[in-house]
Amino acid sequence: MGTLIGRDLEKKTLTEFADGVRDRGGAMIVRGEAGIGKSALVAEVAALAANMRVLKTTGVDSEQHLPFAGLHQLLHPVQDGLDALPAVQRDALSAALGLAEAQTPNIYLVGLATLNLLADLATAKPLLLIAEDVPSLDPSSVDVLAFVARRLESEPIVLIATVREGESSRLDEAGLPSMTLERLTDDAAADLLHTVSPGLAAPVRARLLEQAAGNPLALTELPHSQMTARLEEAFTARVAGLPAETRMTLLIAALNDSGSLRETLDAAASALGTSVGIEVLTPAVAARLIELNHGALTFRHPLMRSAIPQAAAVAQRQSAHRALAEVLDGQPERRAWHRATAATGPDDAVAADLEAAAEHARRRGDIAGAVTSFELSGQLSESPEQRAERLLRAAELAVESGRKDVVERLLRDCRSGELTAQQRARATLILSDFEDGLRSTEGPLELAELAESVAAADLGSRILWSGAMRCFWIEPGLAARQRVMSVADSLLTDDLDPRKVAITAYVSPFERGHAVDEGLRHLAGNTGGDPLVERFLGSAAMQFGAFEESARFSAAAVSGLRAQGRLGLLTRALTVHAWSSVRLGNLATALPAAVEAGRLACETDQPFMRGLSLAVQAEIAALRGDDAQALALAAEAEQIGLAVAARPVLATVQIARGIAALGQGRYADAFADLQRLHDPADPAYQLALRCYTLAEFADAATRTGQTDTLREILSEMAEYGRSASSPALHIGLRYANAVLTQTEETYRAALDADLTGWPLERGRVQLAFGEWLRRQRRAAESRTHLRAAREAFDALGVLAWSERARNELRAAGEASPRRDPDARDRLTAHELSIAQLAAEGLTNREIGHRLYLSHRTVSTHLHRIFPKLGISSRAELGAALSRSEPA
Repeated sequence: MGTLIGRDLEKKTLTEFADGVRDRGGAMIVRGEAGIGKSALVAEVAALAANMRVLKTTGVDSEQHLPFAGLHQLLHPVQDGLDALPAVQRDALSAALGLAEAQTPNIYLVGLATLNLLADLATAKPLLLIAEDVPSLDPSSVDVLAFVARRLESEPIVLIATVREGESSRLDEAGLPSMTLERLTDDAAADLLHTVSPGLAAPVRARLLEQAAGNPLALTELPHSQMTARLEEAFTARVAGLPAETRMTLLIAALNDSGSLRETLDAAASALGTSVGIEVLTPAVAARLIELNHGALTFRHPLMRSAIPQAAAVAQRQSAHRALAEVLDGQPERRAWHRATAATGPDDAVAADLEAAAEHARRRGDIAGAVTSFELSGQLSESPEQRAERLLRAAELAVESGRKDVVERLLRDCRSGELTAQQRARATLILSDFEDGLRSTEGPLELAELAESVAAADLGSRILWSGAMRCFWIEPGLAARQRVMSVADSLLTDDLDPRKVAITAYVSPFERGHAVDEGLRHLAGNTGGDPLVERFLGSAAMQFGAFEESARFSAAAVSGLRAQGRLGLLTRALTVHAWSSVRLGNLATALPAAVEAGRLACETDQPFMRGLSLAVQAEIAALRGDDAQALALAAEAEQIGLAVAARPVLATVQIARGIAALGQGRYADAFADLQRLHDPADPAYQLALRCYTLAEFADAATRTGQTDTLREILSEMAEYGRSASSPALHIGLRYANAVLTQTEETYRAALDADLTGWPLERGRVQLAFGEWLRRQRRAAESRTHLRAAREAFDALGVLAWSERARNELRAAGEASPRRDPDARDRLTAHELSIAQLAAEGLTNREIGHRLYLSHRTVSTHLHRIFPKLGISSRAELGAALSRSEPA
């Protein structure tokens, strides 16, 4: 391969990048205008990577509707390695590549299988993955590439992707570094033109340099193009001079998504009504438009392929598509697409074929392809009801891919025609599924009315659940809450139905607290292992303040949703698990869950779940005494929550700030932070969450003399407590009553409550009781409680309160050395999660499957973890981590 002219710096930069990350993995996007030399640069870098195996895929516009076409091209040379994958991953990837029939493969399982397949290959020889013209790849393949790119942290795999300037794809959302190729300098452009056309006269040479303006492809092609000023015009000018049968054959070749020369010639014969041989393409080869090698047709540049259909008349393109459809009898999906593109108006037969193609794409896990097929099917439907149904199906699937712009467009098209009452309800529900309806015009009251109007339990309950979620994210007022519950009572008559239990917990957690409690107890052993039911119940228990049950249900949901690859719902289950675990003081579980939830929230486009996960991380940092990090995370979460007044985010932010202020002894600040949760006019007010931080609020209020305010709020909370057996509410009420009344009887009542599963709350009561006893000059008695509090806080990692207990012990006459760092201090949240799973006996592959990482990445992390914990093997992990667990 010849040396690139004028690209020494870019080649050096890209080569050094590939060499620098070869052993640990990395990805880069190369950007630039058409013809700027992206492909040539990447090819030269690939040629220099002699010690790497190269796998390549190239995007083609006409193949965008073919599910996983780009991934198939990339993995075709190595698909024999699928047999070594775990069964669930092997089946998902095999189905995506069309090698086996399987039930709808999840895109994330396909991504994980691809990552592990490549990681296995890379153990023998590092891999260089090249993805050319990414915006022209099919969307499912791009999603898989983005999944892999995000996780290249320990594998000897380098991904280089090229993107035309001004275009974008889902790969851009992976946050990868990029390089932009600029036009050649004047000197480099002159050198290149001299190389490709050394005998040009000076005036011609000057004109070409001016027209090309430093674009390498223009400099290469314009000398052969009749001097046309624009490059695409140069290509079409060459086509215009070709014989009619050659032009039609080239048009068919440009539209043929398979690239098969045989199909192209057969279709050309059909379109022209005469036999056609390969010699028909000889003029196109002479015009430097295509190359023929061993019976394969290749366009010399993607611009040539795209310019030919653009220059053809509409009737010619339709004729070419019809001809291709005629030779594809054994390939129904491709045939349907070509028939659809050739259609001049509604056609039920073509629409039905497209619907079948959409269902096939959905079963293969190609959600984006299914959306496109359903949309086109709807547009070609003759019946208004069929048209609406197919567009709704497209919109419902688009929700899964997180494309709000696509959903809004589809619903606009759908609503422009006639809809049945149920179709109108579905359209409303579909749009409200985004961002939990925070930007929706339909509030809980409107959704309750809609659910009642459809009078169908399944659709109605889905609409009501959407309304219940609004009651979590916003505050609709008592009337709206009552209306939602009234409709729920009429549609869901079984109070033990998980949907009814969850809706009740979100809408009326205190007025109907006994019903929620009964439902949670009844369903505790009756979920059938369904992660969706477990997620509902975990969320319901969190709203009700039953954090032990919430942590248990959500942990089960997390396990099931991981196995199914449903990362969008997994994000939510992880966040609930983290929130509940924090309130129980189980920071070693909460932190990895919150960090993973935040990462997945970015990946699945759930900004407000990311905000909630950041707020939970801020609360954890505050409990651990890392006030700077707590305040930084809280500020970041607040920015997200303020955008639409997402109350749970803002409430948790204020909880984190209040805890940080308490730990620093800034009691007035803590009172101001926590009081916001109890002000209905404040965006941080959230009906349920405000009831579960009474202990923190009582500490701040009593230390700042705000006892009247505390009594007022406790009176309101006591009313809730009379109708609801919420564990968190009653624990908080007992503690607040103790610090308010300052009597031994109330302290002992708080301590004698069943706090077996609530070590953080038990330690808090012991600390407060010990402080009170010391002030009563009962030092010997105080030391027993203060010592127990210190030991609990040390074990939990709640360092701010641990230090407070130490100070009180010293004042009570007992020396109390500082706590030694434990695993939570030495490991990152990600490392702690991996270490915990390894300590449970899971293999690297099993850990990778759970956390959506490659097994090689897991191995790398473990090698970093061992020295941090002062151990040398997996067998020692359990003991090392147990030293960090509460007794």
